[in-house]
Amino acid sequence: MNMLEKGDKIPDFQGIDQNGNPINYADFKGKKLVVFFYPKASTPGCTAEACNLNDNIEALSARGYQIIGVSADSVKRQKNFSDKYGFKYPLIADEDKKIINDFGVWGPKKTFGKEYEGIHRTTFLIDEDGVVEEVIKKVKTKDHANQILEK
Repeated sequence: MNMLEKGDKIPDFQGIDQNGNPINYADFKGKKLVVFFYPKASTPGCTAEACNLNDNIEALSARGYQIIGVSADSVKRQKNFSDKYGFKYPLIADEDKKIINDFGVWGPKKTFGKEYEGIHRTTFLIDEDGVVEEVIKKVKTKDHANQILEK
């Protein structure tokens, strides 16, 4: 796992959102981004994180941030997740894990003593030039917006 770090230029990613629309980094050039990676839509931790960001979208927008969520879930699962909670930002369905691997958030994990491969819950704050300003590796799912706003 070779995760992007502060100061790295992000890859020129492209994917499909929950509505089947293409999402390209080129669409966000010149804007500040919050790109958050989460393990699985509709699970308790991922729901808490995504809802916390959605509940605080005005404060994040006031700081100039646009939000994009990414997981390896299908478009249908992302759509169900987004529709259920009314998210005001796109969720990319990265089933082939291209974006996930490009950002370096796929790798070995351990839960309850069991080892497996999966997405490491990580958030990248990206400046207007596509450079990583901050990497949040210890995400507080119920207070994630404040973690971002405090940076």
